[in-house]
Amino acid sequence: MWQRAPRCNLFLFAAEKWGQTALSAIGSPRAIHDSLSWTEWSVPIFFIAGLFLVAPLWAQKKPITFQSLEELENQTTRVPGAPVWAPDGRTFAYRQGTSLMLYNPALKTAEQIVELEVLDDAAVKPQKSERYDWENRRVREAPIQWAPSGKDLLYLTGGDLFLIHVNNRGASVKWEQITKTPVAERDPKFSPDGRFVAFRRNWDLYAHDLASGAETRLTTGGSDTLRNGGLDWVYPEELELGTAYWWSPDSKSIAYLQFDTSREPVFPHEDLLGRRAIFEPERYPQAGENNPDVHLGVVTISGGPTRWLEVGDTRNAFLIARAGWMPDSKSVYVARTNRVQNSLDLLSVDVKTGAATAILHESDPYWINVPDDPHFLKGGREFLWLSERDGFRHLYLYSMDGRDVKQLTKGTWEVTGIAGVDPDSGSITYNGRMTMAIGRVFYESSEPSPLERHLYSIRLDGSDKHQLTQGEGTHSISMGMTATYYVDRYSSITSPPRSTAHSADGKELAVYREADRHAIDQYDILPVEIVKFNGPAGTPLYGRLIKPAGFDPKKKYPAVVTVYGGPGAQSVRNAWSGINLEQVYAHAGYVLWQMDNRGSSGRGHAFETPLYHNLGATELADQKAGIEHLVSMGFVDRERIGVHGWSYGGFMTLNLLLNAPDLFRAGIAGAPVTNWINYDSIYTERYMGLPSENADGYQNTALAPRAANLKARLMIAHNVEDDNVLFQNSMQMIDALERAGKKFELMLYPQKTHGVAGTASRQMDASMLDFFERTLK
Repeated sequence: MWQRAPRCNLFLFAAEKWGQTALSAIGSPRAIHDSLSWTEWSVPIFFIAGLFLVAPLWAQKKPITFQSLEELENQTTRVPGAPVWAPDGRTFAYRQGTSLMLYNPALKTAEQIVELEVLDDAAVKPQKSERYDWENRRVREAPIQWAPSGKDLLYLTGGDLFLIHVNNRGASVKWEQITKTPVAERDPKFSPDGRFVAFRRNWDLYAHDLASGAETRLTTGGSDTLRNGGLDWVYPEELELGTAYWWSPDSKSIAYLQFDTSREPVFPHEDLLGRRAIFEPERYPQAGENNPDVHLGVVTISGGPTRWLEVGDTRNAFLIARAGWMPDSKSVYVARTNRVQNSLDLLSVDVKTGAATAILHESDPYWINVPDDPHFLKGGREFLWLSERDGFRHLYLYSMDGRDVKQLTKGTWEVTGIAGVDPDSGSITYNGRMTMAIGRVFYESSEPSPLERHLYSIRLDGSDKHQLTQGEGTHSISMGMTATYYVDRYSSITSPPRSTAHSADGKELAVYREADRHAIDQYDILPVEIVKFNGPAGTPLYGRLIKPAGFDPKKKYPAVVTVYGGPGAQSVRNAWSGINLEQVYAHAGYVLWQMDNRGSSGRGHAFETPLYHNLGATELADQKAGIEHLVSMGFVDRERIGVHGWSYGGFMTLNLLLNAPDLFRAGIAGAPVTNWINYDSIYTERYMGLPSENADGYQNTALAPRAANLKARLMIAHNVEDDNVLFQNSMQMIDALERAGKKFELMLYPQKTHGVAGTASRQMDASMLDFFERTLK
């Protein structure tokens, strides 16, 4: 997804903590007992009158409270993980509890491959480091992955690697332990020929020969500040770069990024829970400061010296947003942007000569939302690329030299991702007729509505487009590598998620996981409404509305406004939200409101860019218009409106309270950015530019200088060791409020993450509701 940090919807964040983001069969709590339907009962005729009298009482659903959330959390069953498709695209593995399972869409069967507890117990648990590792949440590694042959699975657990032979399933399953060390092996990857497994140990790369068991160290000199094949904090957070090394297609070499973080500034976190404070420094470049020095190298599988390729000054001038191999194994590609990210070059760099050739160039007067890696087609002559060059993200087909380009999709909607590609000629049945499909790409799109996501397919010549998913709402697709089958996880504001298996023509083959309706049957889930209205300059905007329990249109209710508001996020979608804190608030008598202002994603690049170099101003205007529309509906008390948000939403909460002080009675700012000079370099400079080039913009959007404007009751919540939005932000705001003589409430937490989790989160949630109960009622 294209959502970027700092981001968090406070209710969504809390819902994730309670395990209630979506009530589906994948990741959902289940009730202990199934509700009985009327068809399951057979009663004599003389009982009917009495039954009518007791039915309303018998059918009454429970209100949603904090206790309800805890009950549902305790009822959570072990549900399947995400599909891991086999290389032939016809079956997929998934984890369910401690079992590794195999699902066959065509046969509609699921069977156990192996019980994983035995492997988990065999792993040598890694030694605990004395220093806290500020690893970013977006660092990706696959704990379960298929060998290219489709006969084996690689399993990472407890820092060790295991090979599971899939052809021997059940009690007689065979497996072998590849590594058994007290140091964790990280980010393992099969070589394309299946002969080797590469991994990172500490900050160096290794290769394990599966036939001989021999291990080769590929890099040397790795350290905490010189990371071979390992990422720093800011690159995965803001460029969504999840790994730092890649196998060549011929399995002879590995390309990798080396991150030299020694010149990145250090933020001095401290753990204050023990007898003595513990210094826990985090490498964190703030706006305008040094980024890591990133070098691109290639090493052969036999080891030896690394061949370094020139990519430019990454500390001050460039960012390496994407990298990998060209299909011929002779060159690597690099997607390189300038520091403020309004210019991008896709380069092909020859491994032997180091010569770089430009494949494509893009520029934008505002910024470029970096797309995924190029998707190379079979035969190595063309690749697919996503671009917003016409104002909306669409599919383009490029020749390998970049000279020939064809736009495959076009319109005032977005392609949100490539699900799969069938490169071969063939025929597929659509709506009862045969259509030749000489290469098709399957992609997810918002074409029917910016509030929805659907799967489409189109030929590689741009013809014969088909919508494959049905039902208004949000479809999330997991497709096999050969584009033979896919799993569609569908939900809407009225329907909990349901997962179904399909063939490539869209035909439903099986219900993989039925929608979980147990919570719906037990609890009074209040309906979510999507409201469309016109904002400033007539811009169509969308809001989410939940009316309180026992709603009476003649009454005036207090309202709680949830705000995020920042770029790279879309909060209002036609998707299931289920039982979460919004429902708790609505059952406590509040109207709930949230809207997507200009600057948010899902509506095209022009919808995002009004906030350029001036974060907060456009968002403020649109949020004010949204509240005016909410009040105009007639059931909200203008004098009893509260607002809250987390991260960018915390920034927006303070922005609204300080720059529209008469609009709200109360607000809760969670982990707020209070001055963009404090936030990380890559995110901030994308939208605000360099501080040296936009000094007025940084000054005008700083919130602490406006502390004297505060009229509403205010609560601030923050982790003291927040790795994302540094506590420095809240401390500067606290100092300004105290100097201005303003009262406020403060909730501090000791966790080393951007959000509050575990039992402390329950205390925080209850305290926040109590705050609104005291200030809005």
